[in-house]
Amino acid sequence: MTHDIAIIGGGIIGLCLARDLAREGQDVVLIDSGHHAGTTANAGSLHVQMQSRFLRMYPELVPNLEASLPLYPAAVRNWQALAADLGAEFELRRSGGLMVCETPEHYEFLARKCARERELGLDVEMLDRAALRRIAPYLAEAVHGAEFCADEGKLNPLLANEALRRDLRARAVPHHAHTRVMRIEPQRDALLLHCAGGEVVRVGRAVLASGAGTAGLAASLGLHVPVLAEPLHMNITEAAAPLILHLVQHAERMITLKQLAAGQVVIGGGWPARFSGAQDFPTVEPASLIGNLSLAQHIVPPIGGLRLLRSWAGVNTTADGQCILGPLPGEPRVHVAVPGDAGYTLGPLVASMAAALLLGRDPGFDIARFTAARFSPAATG
Repeated sequence: MTHDIAIIGGGIIGLCLARDLAREGQDVVLIDSGHHAGTTANAGSLHVQMQSRFLRMYPELVPNLEASLPLYPAAVRNWQALAADLGAEFELRRSGGLMVCETPEHYEFLARKCARERELGLDVEMLDRAALRRIAPYLAEAVHGAEFCADEGKLNPLLANEALRRDLRARAVPHHAHTRVMRIEPQRDALLLHCAGGEVVRVGRAVLASGAGTAGLAASLGLHVPVLAEPLHMNITEAAAPLILHLVQHAERMITLKQLAAGQVVIGGGWPARFSGAQDFPTVEPASLIGNLSLAQHIVPPIGGLRLLRSWAGVNTTADGQCILGPLPGEPRVHVAVPGDAGYTLGPLVASMAAALLLGRDPGFDIARFTAARFSPAATG
């Protein structure tokens, strides 16, 4: 099997990148193992503002988070353009996001964050308890105030993913599911992708869009890309009447809440799951299930009467708070396309930037600090 470009990883970036390249007439193949698939387990939040809790926990990453901030409102616009271009309804709503807090001290920290984000171009404002009660009466009395970000929102990832797959099938893009690339062997005139089971795919160039799996593939080339797989917990309730109008997050605690168009409430926020079994399957932790649901009804009391339909675990990819984009140092035929924090939000935008780089075009943003060169021994030294 021979192709010009192989995309390794069939998540949101791989799907969008395959589509972008196919539209440009490129001979592209999509190869996906399905292992640790984050996209198919995603909860569908569209994040824009910085996470207050992360700023406190990882102050050394603040410069990276601030440098990446302009990507997020652009990513939401990219999602809106993608929905229109696909002609698909996947319940994308830019309804705004609330980062709530419960103490005056945390409100002051949010206010400082809000001021900095306004300096960096975000559409954000602070809401005291009275203002918050007018737009979000469903929040508990324990909530002291919030930062409101107009560009945040939500979508239904199952519908979005299927719309992209339909588009790729219509374009006859080869999609090899359940095929795992184990290593990449550079040759003078090609790259050989050695797959589990013995299959070898010959390509001119390859893109590592495999999330945390990117680390192992880069290592097969003797290169270092420090990405990690982080298993996280999520829940969904039965349908209810319209209640939660925004994407709700907590400034200091692990919680996100949003309501789908059909009425189900999706509850997440980064509670840990674990890997289990020989295949490292993402598995629910009972303590996270209890803690996540308890905190959810503490913030939005009316959901306490809803029945839980399903809990599951998915996989998030972490790095240093920034995207990893562009050719690998020492092997320019292999590109990386891994988003930073809130990878599903950034997915279509990162894919379009990766496509531009592959086609020799301007990606629209300065990617100098996003390249994998920052992980080279010289840079880390």
